[in-house]
Amino acid sequence: MKIGNIEFSKYPLFLAPMEDVTDISFRTLCKEFGADMVYSEFISADALIRNIENSTRKMNIDNKERPVAIQIYGREPEPIRDAAIIAEEANPDIIDLNFGCPVKKVAEKGGGAGLLRDIPKMLEIITAVVKAVKKPVTVKTRLGWDNENKIITTLAEQIQDCGAQALAIHGRTRAQMYTGEADWTLIGEVKNNPRIKIPIIGNGDVTTPERTKECFDKYGVDAVMIGRGTIGRPWIFEEIKYYLKNGKLQEKRKFEYYLNILKDYINRNIDWIGETKGILHSRRHIAASPIFKNIDNFKQTKINMLRADTKEELFEIINSIQSKFNLE
Repeated sequence: MKIGNIEFSKYPLFLAPMEDVTDISFRTLCKEFGADMVYSEFISADALIRNIENSTRKMNIDNKERPVAIQIYGREPEPIRDAAIIAEEANPDIIDLNFGCPVKKVAEKGGGAGLLRDIPKMLEIITAVVKAVKKPVTVKTRLGWDNENKIITTLAEQIQDCGAQALAIHGRTRAQMYTGEADWTLIGEVKNNPRIKIPIIGNGDVTTPERTKECFDKYGVDAVMIGRGTIGRPWIFEEIKYYLKNGKLQEKRKFEYYLNILKDYINRNIDWIGETKGILHSRRHIAASPIFKNIDNFKQTKINMLRADTKEELFEIINSIQSKFNLE
């Protein structure tokens, strides 16, 4: 499978773009565990044009994480085109356009998944960006706006015709947000359409190695994109790769192994943006990590971790967990 000149091995796994999750620290960590491609947090086109520091910082790239895509979103063709030109200067491997974000403050204002209600404008944006940049342009979107408007089978052809070199599809409508289950049947229909020549990347509710293999085998997608299943669990890529290669689940490692990965991530964030911001930026991963699930009487310790505002305090709590709860 290829996107532009980028070649991928069989069964490629992509880290989905997620706000406040896929920062440079997390991307490089996921890459080390086997992610084949990673995506930036999604970046506002308007903010890039205005040179807002919080947005421009999201374009920082480490060569160790390549191939990497910078994802941008907006609602008007000209600003998105101009932002894509700015993003290209950061030298990503791919420019990705977000037409899938369901969050109200984005979609209700006509950005992200909001463009599923204005297909002509979406196609105008794709065409404008393809003409403006030299990097491959890809698209991420959803099945449609709501259950009565699941238009992805037709839309996929239109996106391809505009020059996009790959399409990632989340198996929900915008109206669903993240409720219910992702429906991969339409993703499979898109992939099996003989007119579709670009890679189709499936996304939605992939949280286990077994489900990943099923998505490849049953729906024929060229790549699987994993989002929320990676939060606090960057090693999921290694687990899936092992399963795809060997046909069996990887043996669980000791608790300390996974704990050290989380500590490594926290340290990377502190090195990147300083102690206070680094700890704040790590909290979502700490809160969501599966290694802390099913530990009896763990609630107060978790609260203490999420309240800690210095590295010394946070690591003192983390380092005490294994002995305090008799974990192997």
